[in-house]
Amino acid sequence: MLGHAGQRSSFLTRVPFAATLGVTHPSALPHESAQGAAITRLNWKPVFQHPPCSRTVALPPREATAGCEEARITPPACQLPHIFYCLWILESKMDLSHRFSKRELVLLYEEVLYTIRHRLGKPEHHHVADSQELYAYVQKAFGMDEEEHRVIMQQVKELESPVFCLKATVKEAKGILGKDVSGFSDPYCLLGIEARSQELAHPDHKKRMKAVVKDLIPEDQIHRTQVISQTLSPVWDETFILEFEDVEMASFHLDMWDSDVMESVRHKLGELTDLHGLKRIFKDARKDKGQDDFLGNVVLRLKDLHCWSDQWYLLEPRTETYPNRGQCHLQFLLTHKKRTTISSRTQPSYTVHRHLLQQLVSYEILQHQAGSITWDGELSRHASTVLYLHATQKDLSDFHQVMAQWLAYSKLYQSLEFNSNCLLHQITSIEYQWVQERLRPEQKAELAESFQSLLTYGVSLIRRFRIIFPLSVPRSTERLQSLLRVLVQMCKMKAFRELCTLSPDLPGMVSTALKSGTMEWFHMQKQHLKPMVKSMEENGRALSRLLVEVVGDLQQCQKIWNKFFLNTFKLNLFSIAFLELESLVAEHIQEQLHEIDSSMSKPTAESLFQLYMNLQELYRMKDFLPKREGPLALRNFHQWFKEAVPQWLQKAYTIALERTQRAIQMDQLTPFGEHNKHSTSTVDLSTCYAQIVKTWQQLSWPDPEEAFMIMVKLVEDMCKIALMYCRLIKERAEALSLSEQNEGEAANRLDWAQLEQRTEAVIDPQQIQHTLHNQLDSTVSCLDHEIRDVVQALATKVGPRHEEAGAEGKNPVPLCISPWQLEKGIARHIQELSSSSDTQEPEDSIIPLMKFLESELQYLNEHLVQENFNSLLALLWRHTLAVLSAAAGQLGSSTQHYKKLHYALKSLERCFHADGCGLPLETLHTAAFLSLETHLALCSSTSRKLIQKYFSNRIQQQLDTNSEKYGAVTIKALYRPSEQKLHVDVLNAVNLIPLDSNGSSDPFVQLTLEPRHEFPEVVARTTQCKRNELHPLFDEAFDFLVPPEKCRQEGACLLLTVFDYDTLGANDLEGEAFFPLCRLPGLDADEDQVNAGQVPQTRLPLTHPKPTGDEILRLLESRKGDKEAQAFVKLRKQRAKQSKETE
Repeated sequence: MLGHAGQRSSFLTRVPFAATLGVTHPSALPHESAQGAAITRLNWKPVFQHPPCSRTVALPPREATAGCEEARITPPACQLPHIFYCLWILESKMDLSHRFSKRELVLLYEEVLYTIRHRLGKPEHHHVADSQELYAYVQKAFGMDEEEHRVIMQQVKELESPVFCLKATVKEAKGILGKDVSGFSDPYCLLGIEARSQELAHPDHKKRMKAVVKDLIPEDQIHRTQVISQTLSPVWDETFILEFEDVEMASFHLDMWDSDVMESVRHKLGELTDLHGLKRIFKDARKDKGQDDFLGNVVLRLKDLHCWSDQWYLLEPRTETYPNRGQCHLQFLLTHKKRTTISSRTQPSYTVHRHLLQQLVSYEILQHQAGSITWDGELSRHASTVLYLHATQKDLSDFHQVMAQWLAYSKLYQSLEFNSNCLLHQITSIEYQWVQERLRPEQKAELAESFQSLLTYGVSLIRRFRIIFPLSVPRSTERLQSLLRVLVQMCKMKAFRELCTLSPDLPGMVSTALKSGTMEWFHMQKQHLKPMVKSMEENGRALSRLLVEVVGDLQQCQKIWNKFFLNTFKLNLFSIAFLELESLVAEHIQEQLHEIDSSMSKPTAESLFQLYMNLQELYRMKDFLPKREGPLALRNFHQWFKEAVPQWLQKAYTIALERTQRAIQMDQLTPFGEHNKHSTSTVDLSTCYAQIVKTWQQLSWPDPEEAFMIMVKLVEDMCKIALMYCRLIKERAEALSLSEQNEGEAANRLDWAQLEQRTEAVIDPQQIQHTLHNQLDSTVSCLDHEIRDVVQALATKVGPRHEEAGAEGKNPVPLCISPWQLEKGIARHIQELSSSSDTQEPEDSIIPLMKFLESELQYLNEHLVQENFNSLLALLWRHTLAVLSAAAGQLGSSTQHYKKLHYALKSLERCFHADGCGLPLETLHTAAFLSLETHLALCSSTSRKLIQKYFSNRIQQQLDTNSEKYGAVTIKALYRPSEQKLHVDVLNAVNLIPLDSNGSSDPFVQLTLEPRHEFPEVVARTTQCKRNELHPLFDEAFDFLVPPEKCRQEGACLLLTVFDYDTLGANDLEGEAFFPLCRLPGLDADEDQVNAGQVPQTRLPLTHPKPTGDEILRLLESRKGDKEAQAFVKLRKQRAKQSKETE
């Protein structure tokens, strides 16, 4: 069996999917010979070849098939179900290429035991110091039993020991003594290894530590660096190989000397710079000619050194004269030479190291507790120690170690899956250290092969990413993202570009792999979901299940996977998958539907409805596609189901009809719940209607003409159900009334208003104006007729019980229960309110009407469903407005009369609205209500309020006027708060109409503050008359003493009336303009902010009053006893007579 993500539990290895594509395994690819043949060019084409299912499977060579070129197995595809055949294919292709033959494993085990036995150096703190622990670890890692371990260990002990070497690099020095006259030295180093150990207990210890190299070590074993002239910070960077036999006894010695050559006294005096230089001349004179000066030494015991170390060491003196002699930078590496294991003698060092690394890493992965998928490349202390010892003993360079790691890890990744981020480190290291000349031809070929192998394998994983990286497995998205990043970085490497000169088009390869992988996945799903019993119904269900899988896969591609491919390769995975699957689905479904006869059965049609909806969902996903050319294969998929649509509609109608009939039969016409006044059949009917509406929405038929016909059929069905429900529920109510005295109560449970509302809301009214309009109107009329009948039945049956309750002394229910009785009662109370004395306050006069409504409406609200109650309220509201309008139309009524009516209107509005529990405000605020409210508000106002309202209207008309057909007047107005003065500059008038016979006019401007009752002490002012001018320039200033609060009153304005002066008769009206005082500059500002020079000019178009006047003037005129109102009306009428306005 296979584990998750393609792992096999028996071997804990992963299937090499490159093999499933018919690609030759990387191990079988040709290598270049060592004689320098050209590196094998990579062939990327086989990645996308798809051999048929009858292909043979090439098994990797095992011990049992050693010597055979290839073992071929023919899969018994005809004998196995598809899913088991796939499992068999995966099992048969299990990659065991990371495993070694028994002989290879024994040789490698010998190598690692030899490495541990002859380990050198002091252990690092993070390494394992106990060799026995290492032996136990490698025994488990190599799977050796005790006998095998004992035999191989004995063979290792019998092997000759290697030659131990110390690879010492003298890097540089700093702060050394200056021994020459110039203050500098000419340093060089002598170094070597003393075979005998200098133990601290030795009596001559101090003396021997201060002994020079030439006295302790034979001359042929002493190594010397170059002489660096005239410096105190010499840099050598020279490496020496020092052999030794016993690490416990040997010690490293380094002496640093100043090289002296024979120089004349004159030359030395020429280099003299200070007194110290003179002392050095005298000192040189005392010593032997040509004798070098000692600068310091470093002595280290080899057993104290780590396998590899790099640090600065203090230079020790021989005397205490100069204790601080500077430091020397040394680098040490303890290595082997002439290792006697078979692997070391027959294979390159880095190859052996790679095999060892491969074996240990595979063991580490298999030992990882969470499984290989989550292994992040971190090795245990034991594995790190063994690999570190082997690399140092074999003196492998950093580059070759990285190359060995890459070859091992990239090969293991193809069989033991782990976190591919581990490969990024090797890619980075190879890129950083890459120098092609450092590799031999066979190494280049091997590296090139590893690139090809990993690329081929990685692309094959991408091809089957749905199986390899299932979302059900944790961190699958991270693993795929990591793999994509590895492939991209690998193809960008200098090593990849140089060794693989035919660099592949990686995005093109991935795109092709995704297409082929999508096709394979679809065919696998199609085969897996194929019904066992071949029938039309089963085929339809199988197609629906297949589409569910396809849609789910595309949703995953769009929401989860797409961003990874876009960010890495700039590839739209969703677009690739959608276009491929859409074409495959269209082809497959058309092929299946062609087998269905035109006269399909009901079960077949029903099974196709779910398929149609799934296809809709798939086709809607095209909206996520970027711009593309050409139509989709599914563009007209609805045409494939035309034969099934009538049966779908009939099925929806039949189900709704039968459910409605059963609901009525079970309905007891009692409230459905404590707070629900509907009966049970109403709830079921609503559900049936909702299901029909949902059917229409699910169909969403693209063809407009065919969609209209479907709509007609659905509306017709809903109307039939509504009328049938109406007829059957009345019969049900009559049947229940024979045995119960609750007839009116039962009939009242019908939710007629909700039924009507649902019928009208099925389709948008714009779409039903023609064919559907009459059909719906007819049904609605029938329902309205039934509503009126039921309400009348309710009134006649509840009335007698009211009288019985009153006779028995119980709380009587209202007698006035029918709409007609309610309307009569409302009209009576409004008439009483209208005829009540004017001395009575409006609040008191409305009390009887409100009590009447409270008692009547409370009962109806308790016993009617909300929709019916609201319908009744709407009827009563229209009637109430009509009664109030009639009362308001009485002539000669007092202001107090209108106040009572206005108060009654506002009180009834609040009553019928009931804080949102009654009629909504948009229903209450009809055109009739708004007109009546305005009329009553005016009629109930005082004359002065009406005059103010008149001027407010004229000011608004002035602001709305843009035409200057009567001319215009320009002024500057400013209010000075400190003086409480209104300052007005009348500048000019323009475009005046000629009113004299000579074709001109004699204009002047009259300035008044209106309304007069607000400014009784302010007299009118006039400008000079300008003779024969239609564009007069006045440029006159006027001041008015006005308190600021008066300017803010409603309607307060400056009225500018332009007259044409006549000597004999009355002055003619040129026009008038209204300037609102509330907008005066300076009225609401500090005086410091008011600057007369910055006051803007205001151009006011002249207007004429309408000759017929307005409603306010008519109301004022009707108040005959009000002298102020009559005077105002007289003045305005005079202006209206002179008006040039027409109707």
